[in-house]
Amino acid sequence: MTAAILPPAGVGTDTVLELRNIVKQYGSVRAVDDLSFTIQRGEVFTLLGPSGCGKSTTLRIVAGLEHPEEGEVFLTGQTIVSATQGLFLPPERRNMGMVFQSYAIWPHFTVFENIAFPLRLRKMGGDELRKRVEESLDIVGLTGLGERPATALSGGQQQRVALARALVYRPDILLLDEPLSNLDAKLREHMRLELRSIQRRLGMTVLFVTHDQAEAMTMSDRVAVMNSGQFEQVGSPNEVYERPASTFVRDFLGRALVLEGLGRQEGGRLHVTLTGEHNRTLIVEDSPLAVNGDAVPVAISCRPEDVRLEPVGEAAPNRLVATVEEAAYLGERVEYNVRTNSGRSLFVFSSPRRKFPIGTQVDLIIDTTGASVWPQ
Repeated sequence: MTAAILPPAGVGTDTVLELRNIVKQYGSVRAVDDLSFTIQRGEVFTLLGPSGCGKSTTLRIVAGLEHPEEGEVFLTGQTIVSATQGLFLPPERRNMGMVFQSYAIWPHFTVFENIAFPLRLRKMGGDELRKRVEESLDIVGLTGLGERPATALSGGQQQRVALARALVYRPDILLLDEPLSNLDAKLREHMRLELRSIQRRLGMTVLFVTHDQAEAMTMSDRVAVMNSGQFEQVGSPNEVYERPASTFVRDFLGRALVLEGLGRQEGGRLHVTLTGEHNRTLIVEDSPLAVNGDAVPVAISCRPEDVRLEPVGEAAPNRLVATVEEAAYLGERVEYNVRTNSGRSLFVFSSPRRKFPIGTQVDLIIDTTGASVWPQ
Protein backbone atom coordinates (compact mmCIF):
# COMPACT_ATOMS: atom_id res chain seq x y z
CA MET A 1 0.00 0.00 0.00
CA THR A 2 1.11 3.57 -0.60
CA ALA A 3 2.10 5.86 2.23
CA ALA A 4 0.82 9.12 0.74
CA ILE A 5 -1.09 11.42 3.07
CA LEU A 6 -4.32 12.93 1.73
CA PRO A 7 -6.50 15.66 3.28
CA PRO A 8 -9.78 14.34 4.68
CA ALA A 9 -13.20 15.89 4.24
CA GLY A 10 -15.10 17.34 7.19
CA VAL A 11 -12.59 16.87 10.02
CA GLY A 12 -12.78 19.77 12.48
CA THR A 13 -9.69 21.71 13.60
CA ASP A 14 -10.11 20.45 17.17
CA THR A 15 -10.48 16.83 16.04
CA VAL A 16 -7.27 14.90 16.67
CA LEU A 17 -8.48 11.44 15.63
CA GLU A 18 -11.40 10.27 13.52
CA LEU A 19 -12.41 6.77 12.48
CA ARG A 20 -15.04 6.31 9.77
CA ASN A 21 -16.85 3.06 9.08
CA ILE A 22 -13.97 0.83 10.19
CA VAL A 23 -14.39 -2.90 9.61
CA LYS A 24 -11.92 -5.57 10.72
CA GLN A 25 -12.71 -9.19 9.97
CA TYR A 26 -11.10 -12.40 11.15
CA GLY A 27 -12.59 -15.21 9.10
CA SER A 28 -16.35 -15.00 9.56
CA VAL A 29 -16.09 -12.83 12.70
CA ARG A 30 -16.30 -9.04 12.50
CA ALA A 31 -14.04 -7.95 15.35
CA VAL A 32 -14.77 -4.29 14.48
CA ASP A 33 -18.12 -3.73 12.82
CA ASP A 34 -18.60 -0.44 10.92
CA LEU A 35 -17.21 1.69 13.75
CA SER A 36 -17.06 5.52 13.58
CA PHE A 37 -16.02 8.05 16.23
CA THR A 38 -13.94 11.18 16.80
CA ILE A 39 -11.64 12.28 19.63
CA GLN A 40 -11.19 15.97 20.36
CA ARG A 41 -7.98 17.72 21.40
CA GLY A 42 -7.22 17.22 25.09
CA GLU A 43 -9.87 14.53 25.51
CA VAL A 44 -9.55 11.11 27.15
CA PHE A 45 -11.74 8.75 25.12
CA THR A 46 -12.04 5.25 26.57
CA LEU A 47 -13.01 2.00 24.88
CA LEU A 48 -14.53 -0.14 27.63
CA GLY A 49 -15.81 -3.67 27.29
CA PRO A 50 -15.25 -7.36 27.99
CA SER A 51 -12.55 -9.50 26.38
CA GLY A 52 -13.21 -10.08 22.69
CA CYS A 53 -15.43 -7.02 22.19
CA GLY A 54 -13.03 -5.39 19.68
CA LYS A 55 -11.53 -2.60 21.79
CA SER A 56 -7.86 -3.62 21.47
CA THR A 57 -8.30 -4.40 17.77
CA THR A 58 -9.65 -0.88 17.28
CA LEU A 59 -6.63 0.61 19.05
CA ARG A 60 -4.25 -1.53 16.99
CA ILE A 61 -5.87 -0.24 13.80
CA VAL A 62 -5.29 3.32 15.02
CA ALA A 63 -1.67 2.48 15.87
CA GLY A 64 -1.03 0.89 12.48
CA LEU A 65 -0.58 -2.64 13.83
CA GLU A 66 -3.68 -3.96 12.00
CA HIS A 67 -5.06 -3.30 8.50
CA PRO A 68 -8.84 -2.73 8.33
CA GLU A 69 -10.82 -4.25 5.46
CA GLU A 70 -12.99 -1.14 5.22
CA GLY A 71 -12.99 2.45 6.44
CA GLU A 72 -10.75 5.44 6.97
CA VAL A 73 -8.63 6.88 9.79
CA PHE A 74 -7.66 10.56 10.08
CA LEU A 75 -5.02 12.07 12.38
CA THR A 76 -4.85 15.85 12.92
CA GLY A 77 -6.44 16.63 9.58
CA GLN A 78 -4.57 14.04 7.49
CA THR A 79 -5.67 10.68 6.11
CA ILE A 80 -3.48 7.90 7.48
CA VAL A 81 -5.65 4.92 6.48
CA SER A 82 -8.07 4.53 3.58
CA ALA A 83 -9.12 1.02 2.55
CA THR A 84 -10.78 2.28 -0.65
CA GLN A 85 -7.69 4.25 -1.73
CA GLY A 86 -5.22 1.56 -0.70
CA LEU A 87 -3.55 3.99 1.73
CA PHE A 88 -1.85 2.80 4.92
CA LEU A 89 0.68 4.96 6.76
CA PRO A 90 3.12 2.71 8.66
CA PRO A 91 3.26 2.97 12.48
CA GLU A 92 6.62 4.77 12.55
CA ARG A 93 5.19 7.61 10.46
CA ARG A 94 2.19 8.17 12.72
CA ASN A 95 2.97 10.65 15.46
CA MET A 96 1.45 8.50 18.21
CA GLY A 97 2.74 7.36 21.56
CA MET A 98 1.72 3.98 22.91
CA VAL A 99 1.94 2.25 26.29
CA PHE A 100 1.30 -1.50 26.23
CA GLN A 101 0.10 -3.79 28.98
CA SER A 102 3.57 -5.33 29.21
CA TYR A 103 5.42 -1.94 29.19
CA ALA A 104 8.05 -3.38 26.72
CA ILE A 105 10.98 -2.04 28.74
CA TRP A 106 14.39 -3.11 27.38
CA PRO A 107 16.22 -4.75 30.32
CA HIS A 108 19.72 -4.16 28.89
CA PHE A 109 19.13 -0.37 28.67
CA THR A 110 19.26 2.21 31.41
CA VAL A 111 16.16 4.25 32.17
CA PHE A 112 17.63 7.12 30.13
CA GLU A 113 18.32 4.94 27.10
CA ASN A 114 14.86 3.36 27.24
CA ILE A 115 13.27 6.79 27.05
CA ALA A 116 15.76 8.12 24.48
CA PHE A 117 15.24 5.21 22.07
CA PRO A 118 12.38 6.79 20.03
CA LEU A 119 14.40 9.98 19.66
CA ARG A 120 17.46 8.09 18.40
CA LEU A 121 15.24 6.39 15.81
CA ARG A 122 14.28 9.89 14.67
CA LYS A 123 17.99 10.79 14.37
CA MET A 124 17.89 13.24 17.30
CA GLY A 125 20.97 13.56 19.47
CA GLY A 126 23.03 15.93 21.55
CA ASP A 127 21.64 18.49 23.94
CA GLU A 128 18.12 18.38 22.49
CA LEU A 129 17.83 14.64 23.12
CA ARG A 130 19.07 14.98 26.70
CA LYS A 131 16.71 17.90 27.33
CA ARG A 132 13.71 15.96 26.03
CA VAL A 133 14.54 12.86 28.11
CA GLU A 134 15.04 14.88 31.29
CA GLU A 135 11.74 16.69 30.71
CA SER A 136 9.97 13.35 30.34
CA LEU A 137 11.60 11.97 33.48
CA ASP A 138 10.41 15.03 35.38
CA ILE A 139 6.84 14.70 34.03
CA VAL A 140 6.50 11.12 35.30
CA GLY A 141 8.28 11.72 38.60
CA LEU A 142 11.52 9.84 37.87
CA THR A 143 13.98 12.74 38.01
CA GLY A 144 17.46 11.51 38.93
CA LEU A 145 16.85 7.88 37.96
CA GLY A 146 18.05 8.12 34.36
CA GLU A 147 21.20 6.06 34.89
CA ARG A 148 19.51 3.32 36.86
CA PRO A 149 19.32 -0.11 35.13
CA ALA A 150 15.80 -0.85 33.90
CA THR A 151 15.89 -4.19 35.75
CA ALA A 152 16.28 -2.33 39.07
CA LEU A 153 12.86 -0.68 38.75
CA SER A 154 9.62 -1.60 40.47
CA GLY A 155 6.50 -2.35 38.44
CA GLY A 156 5.14 1.14 39.00
CA GLN A 157 8.44 2.73 37.95
CA GLN A 158 8.58 0.60 34.79
CA GLN A 159 5.09 1.81 33.93
CA ARG A 160 6.31 5.40 34.34
CA VAL A 161 9.29 4.73 32.07
CA ALA A 162 6.98 3.34 29.39
CA LEU A 163 4.84 6.47 29.70
CA ALA A 164 7.88 8.77 29.54
CA ARG A 165 9.11 6.96 26.41
CA ALA A 166 5.69 7.45 24.78
CA LEU A 167 5.68 11.17 25.61
CA VAL A 168 9.29 12.05 24.80
CA TYR A 169 8.72 12.79 21.08
CA ARG A 170 5.55 14.82 21.80
CA PRO A 171 2.93 12.69 20.05
CA ASP A 172 -0.39 13.99 18.74
CA ILE A 173 -2.23 11.30 20.67
CA LEU A 174 -1.33 8.79 23.38
CA LEU A 175 -2.64 5.23 23.02
CA LEU A 176 -2.99 3.28 26.27
CA ASP A 177 -3.74 -0.45 26.01
CA GLU A 178 -4.60 -1.84 29.47
CA PRO A 179 -1.50 -0.06 30.88
CA LEU A 180 -2.27 -0.71 34.56
CA SER A 181 -3.42 -4.32 34.50
CA ASN A 182 -0.05 -5.74 35.63
CA LEU A 183 0.06 -3.64 38.79
CA ASP A 184 -1.29 -4.67 42.19
CA ALA A 185 -4.64 -3.19 43.24
CA LYS A 186 -3.31 -0.40 45.47
CA LEU A 187 -0.66 0.74 42.99
CA ARG A 188 -3.16 0.53 40.12
CA GLU A 189 -5.49 2.89 41.97
CA HIS A 190 -2.64 5.33 42.62
CA MET A 191 -1.35 5.21 39.03
CA ARG A 192 -4.70 5.86 37.39
CA LEU A 193 -4.99 9.07 39.42
CA GLU A 194 -1.39 9.91 38.51
CA LEU A 195 -2.03 9.29 34.81
CA ARG A 196 -5.12 11.49 34.87
CA SER A 197 -3.17 14.25 36.62
CA ILE A 198 -0.37 14.11 34.00
CA GLN A 199 -2.92 14.11 31.16
CA ARG A 200 -4.65 17.20 32.49
CA ARG A 201 -1.39 19.01 33.17
CA LEU A 202 -0.13 18.41 29.63
CA GLY A 203 -3.49 18.64 27.86
CA MET A 204 -2.81 15.29 26.19
CA THR A 205 -5.26 13.61 23.84
CA VAL A 206 -5.69 9.96 24.85
CA LEU A 207 -7.31 6.84 23.42
CA PHE A 208 -7.54 4.46 26.37
CA VAL A 209 -8.49 0.77 26.26
CA THR A 210 -9.56 -1.08 29.39
CA HIS A 211 -11.94 -3.69 30.76
CA ASP A 212 -11.71 -2.13 34.22
CA GLN A 213 -14.77 -0.02 35.00
CA ALA A 214 -13.08 1.93 37.80
CA GLU A 215 -10.29 2.98 35.43
CA ALA A 216 -12.80 4.07 32.81
CA MET A 217 -14.86 6.06 35.31
CA THR A 218 -11.81 7.71 36.90
CA MET A 219 -9.86 8.67 33.80
CA SER A 220 -12.33 9.37 31.01
CA ASP A 221 -14.05 12.39 29.54
CA ARG A 222 -16.13 10.05 27.38
CA VAL A 223 -16.61 6.29 27.55
CA ALA A 224 -17.60 4.06 24.63
CA VAL A 225 -19.01 0.77 25.91
CA MET A 226 -18.21 -1.89 23.29
CA ASN A 227 -19.93 -5.17 22.54
CA SER A 228 -19.34 -7.45 19.52
CA GLY A 229 -17.33 -4.85 17.60
CA GLN A 230 -19.85 -2.03 17.99
CA PHE A 231 -20.62 0.77 20.44
CA GLU A 232 -23.56 0.12 22.74
CA GLN A 233 -23.36 3.63 24.20
CA VAL A 234 -21.03 6.64 24.16
CA GLY A 235 -21.20 9.31 26.85
CA SER A 236 -19.66 10.75 29.97
CA PRO A 237 -18.95 8.33 32.83
CA ASN A 238 -22.04 9.66 34.61
CA GLU A 239 -24.26 9.18 31.57
CA VAL A 240 -23.31 5.60 30.81
CA TYR A 241 -23.50 4.56 34.46
CA GLU A 242 -26.61 6.41 35.54
CA ARG A 243 -28.57 6.26 32.26
CA PRO A 244 -27.53 3.04 30.48
CA ALA A 245 -28.90 2.91 26.94
CA SER A 246 -29.19 -0.89 26.82
CA THR A 247 -29.42 -3.88 29.11
CA PHE A 248 -25.83 -4.79 28.13
CA VAL A 249 -24.50 -1.45 29.41
CA ARG A 250 -26.66 -1.71 32.52
CA ASP A 251 -25.37 -5.17 33.40
CA PHE A 252 -21.74 -4.58 32.41
CA LEU A 253 -21.25 -1.38 34.41
CA GLY A 254 -21.30 -2.16 38.10
CA ARG A 255 -24.18 -4.04 39.65
CA ALA A 256 -27.84 -3.47 38.93
CA LEU A 257 -30.99 -4.32 40.84
CA VAL A 258 -33.61 -5.34 38.28
CA LEU A 259 -37.27 -5.59 39.26
CA GLU A 260 -40.23 -6.43 37.02
CA GLY A 261 -43.80 -5.25 37.22
CA LEU A 262 -46.70 -3.49 35.49
CA GLY A 263 -46.14 0.17 34.71
CA ARG A 264 -48.78 2.83 34.22
CA GLN A 265 -48.62 6.59 33.86
CA GLU A 266 -50.29 8.67 36.59
CA GLY A 267 -49.98 12.44 36.80
CA GLY A 268 -46.72 12.56 34.86
CA ARG A 269 -45.12 9.83 36.98
CA LEU A 270 -44.58 6.16 36.21
CA HIS A 271 -46.08 3.79 38.79
CA VAL A 272 -44.65 0.26 38.67
CA THR A 273 -46.56 -2.39 40.65
CA LEU A 274 -43.94 -5.07 41.32
CA THR A 275 -44.75 -8.65 40.40
CA GLY A 276 -45.16 -10.96 43.41
CA GLU A 277 -44.29 -8.27 45.98
CA HIS A 278 -47.72 -7.91 47.65
CA ASN A 279 -48.69 -4.86 45.55
CA ARG A 280 -45.57 -2.90 46.47
CA THR A 281 -45.08 -0.01 44.05
CA LEU A 282 -42.12 1.99 42.77
CA ILE A 283 -42.80 5.53 41.58
CA VAL A 284 -40.41 7.02 39.00
CA GLU A 285 -40.35 10.77 38.39
CA ASP A 286 -39.28 11.84 34.88
CA SER A 287 -39.23 8.28 33.62
CA PRO A 288 -37.27 7.78 30.39
CA LEU A 289 -40.07 5.40 29.33
CA ALA A 290 -43.54 6.85 28.76
CA VAL A 291 -46.48 4.46 29.12
CA ASN A 292 -49.72 5.51 27.47
CA GLY A 293 -53.03 3.75 28.09
CA ASP A 294 -53.20 0.41 29.88
CA ALA A 295 -50.48 -0.87 32.22
CA VAL A 296 -47.67 -2.67 30.41
CA PRO A 297 -44.93 -5.06 31.62
CA VAL A 298 -41.70 -3.19 32.38
CA ALA A 299 -38.35 -3.79 34.04
CA ILE A 300 -36.92 -1.13 36.32
CA SER A 301 -33.29 -1.07 37.41
CA CYS A 302 -31.25 0.95 39.86
CA ARG A 303 -27.84 0.68 41.51
CA PRO A 304 -27.06 -0.75 44.98
CA GLU A 305 -26.09 2.74 46.17
CA ASP A 306 -29.68 3.85 45.45
CA VAL A 307 -31.00 1.47 48.12
CA ARG A 308 -31.07 2.12 51.86
CA LEU A 309 -31.65 -0.67 54.40
CA GLU A 310 -33.95 0.02 57.33
CA PRO A 311 -35.90 -2.07 59.87
CA VAL A 312 -39.29 -3.13 58.50
CA GLY A 313 -41.86 -0.34 58.70
CA GLU A 314 -45.27 0.43 57.24
CA ALA A 315 -45.98 -0.33 53.60
CA ALA A 316 -45.34 2.69 51.37
CA PRO A 317 -44.23 3.45 47.80
CA ASN A 318 -40.59 2.69 47.05
CA ARG A 319 -40.30 0.37 50.06
CA LEU A 320 -39.77 -3.35 49.48
CA VAL A 321 -39.57 -6.08 52.16
CA ALA A 322 -36.67 -8.56 51.95
CA THR A 323 -34.85 -11.09 54.12
CA VAL A 324 -31.07 -11.03 54.66
CA GLU A 325 -29.51 -14.27 53.35
CA GLU A 326 -25.78 -13.43 53.34
CA ALA A 327 -23.67 -10.64 54.86
CA ALA A 328 -20.03 -9.78 54.17
CA TYR A 329 -18.16 -7.23 56.30
CA LEU A 330 -15.64 -5.28 54.17
CA GLY A 331 -14.56 -2.59 56.62
CA GLU A 332 -15.98 0.51 54.98
CA ARG A 333 -19.32 -1.21 54.27
CA VAL A 334 -21.32 -4.40 54.69
CA GLU A 335 -22.53 -6.19 51.55
CA TYR A 336 -25.78 -8.13 51.70
CA ASN A 337 -27.56 -10.65 49.54
CA VAL A 338 -31.24 -10.31 50.30
CA ARG A 339 -34.31 -12.13 48.98
CA THR A 340 -37.66 -10.45 48.43
CA ASN A 341 -41.13 -11.98 48.89
CA SER A 342 -41.26 -12.98 45.21
CA GLY A 343 -37.95 -14.87 45.50
CA ARG A 344 -35.77 -12.23 43.82
CA SER A 345 -32.16 -12.26 45.03
CA LEU A 346 -30.66 -8.75 45.21
CA PHE A 347 -27.24 -7.32 46.10
CA VAL A 348 -27.23 -4.25 48.36
CA PHE A 349 -24.83 -2.66 50.84
CA SER A 350 -24.99 -0.53 53.95
CA SER A 351 -22.84 1.34 56.43
CA PRO A 352 -21.04 -0.92 58.92
CA ARG A 353 -22.49 1.23 61.73
CA ARG A 354 -25.81 -0.58 61.23
CA LYS A 355 -25.64 -4.33 60.78
CA PHE A 356 -28.51 -6.68 59.93
CA PRO A 357 -27.96 -10.33 60.93
CA ILE A 358 -28.73 -13.18 58.55
CA GLY A 359 -32.45 -14.01 58.68
CA THR A 360 -33.49 -10.45 59.54
CA GLN A 361 -36.36 -8.89 57.59
CA VAL A 362 -35.53 -5.42 56.31
CA ASP A 363 -37.09 -2.67 54.22
CA LEU A 364 -35.29 -1.76 51.01
CA ILE A 365 -35.98 1.95 50.55
CA ILE A 366 -35.31 2.62 46.88
CA ASP A 367 -34.38 6.03 45.48
CA THR A 368 -35.74 5.88 41.92
CA THR A 369 -34.30 9.25 40.84
CA GLY A 370 -31.76 7.65 38.53
CA ALA A 371 -33.71 4.50 37.73
CA SER A 372 -33.81 3.11 34.18
CA VAL A 373 -36.97 1.57 32.76
CA TRP A 374 -37.36 -0.81 29.81
CA PRO A 375 -40.42 -2.44 28.28
CA GLN A 376 -40.59 -6.19 28.83
